[in-house]
Amino acid sequence: MQVEFRECDPGNLWIWFEFAEPPVPAELEYLREVLESWYVLGKLGGFNAERLVVQEAEADLSYLEYPSDLPPVTSLMHNMGSLEEKGNWARCWFDLGTADAMALDVLINALRTLSLEYIGLTRVIIGGQNEDWPAPDPEETDAYDLHSYLQDHWGEEGELE
Repeated sequence: MQVEFRECDPGNLWIWFEFAEPPVPAELEYLREVLESWYVLGKLGGFNAERLVVQEAEADLSYLEYPSDLPPVTSLMHNMGSLEEKGNWARCWFDLGTADAMALDVLINALRTLSLEYIGLTRVIIGGQNEDWPAPDPEETDAYDLHSYLQDHWGEEGELE
């Protein structure tokens, strides 16, 4: 699986997934579940590089004293669009919010295993535009229609549930 980075705007990030052949519904469901799981971890602050206590510990983690008094430093993803498909492509929109860039490493690692074991991804494009399927211009598109995940999770108070 080839990974390409293009212009990355964390608040308006499209990720494209190219399959060797048009994906079957089961392949799209696997991909959707990985993306939604990744988003939920990001929404809960899981991609906070300031809080890598275990990663930065010595090799032996036995009896590691994990600090419970760390100051609150949030690093949260804000929004996710729905997974869309067209031909050999699928794509999804994200607002990474304040999540750290390590979130993309985690996603790429998961996608590599997903591609090797379950689905045939040939390429992932992160950011920028895809000549085969350009992203809609956010200024010309109603965000409510563009990001159906928001539509599905928008509360009566005008806030994401």
